[in-house]
Order: sequence, then C-alpha cells, then structure tokens
Amino acid sequence: MDKEELINSLNWFYSLELNQVDLYLAQNKKFKDQYGGIVLERVAEIEQGHADSISSKIQELGGTPTLLGEVISPIIGTSLGTILSMTGLDMALRINIKLEEKAMSDYSELINRVEKDGDGPESELCKLLKYNYVDEDLHAALFAKIIGAQGE
Repeated sequence: MDKEELINSLNWFYSLELNQVDLYLAQNKKFKDQYGGIVLERVAEIEQGHADSISSKIQELGGTPTLLGEVISPIIGTSLGTILSMTGLDMALRINIKLEEKAMSDYSELINRVEKDGDGPESELCKLLKYNYVDEDLHAALFAKIIGAQGE
C-alpha cells in the first residue's frame, strides 16, 4: 500500500473514531446517572485518544486529517447517539457493539495489509492499530457485560 492509500485508510479511522466519541457522549447525556453512562463517558475519552493518535500519525506521514472527520463525524455521531438513546440503554449498547465490531473488522484488515506490505508486527503503526483494536474489543465486551447485568 502506498503512502497516500495509507493516509486515506487512517483518515477513515480518524472519522470513525470521532464519530464514536460524539455518539458515546450523546448517549452519556441520556444515561449519565447510570453505570452505563459513566462507561460511555470513559469509552468516549478512549476513542478521543484513538482519534488523536491517528491524527498524529496522519500528520507524521505528511497528510492532513480529513475535514470530514472534524466537521461531519461529530454531527453524525451526536445525532445518532441522541436517536439511539431514545431506544433505551440496552438497545443503544447492542448497536454500539455492532459499531465496535465493525471497527475491529476494519482495524484487522488494515493491520494485515500494513504487515503484508512490510511493516513488521512490532512497528509503531502496527502497535497503534493493534492497541486500538484491543480497545474496541474491550468496549464491546464491556457493553455486553452491562447488557447482561441489566437482565439479572
């Protein structure tokens, strides 16, 4: 994969992560008095860290983080988060799990492509992508745990 293609892929993740930040913050407003609301706030902070690290990597590669991520993603994330919150915490978390699983799938695909193109599994970029993948997996597991605890 050439540098421009890598920057484009990273911009996809940058937009995705910013979308998730605003999605979870909007949901947090609705559920702030519940444990799930606290979790959503914390997960949003972690997703913001992902966006920041991806933005830095894009700039390090000579690219510019997409305006789509900075302008459109927050609007989409906030709107979707507000709408999903109306369905209740359980349904919002179920949809969040699907979003986290999509992010994991996309991260896995990019990790494989980056490693195939010569960046070793221990490279800074691969570690960044793998750490983000693990965080997405943890978020999905935590959301599932909250759903399970509500049923008890």
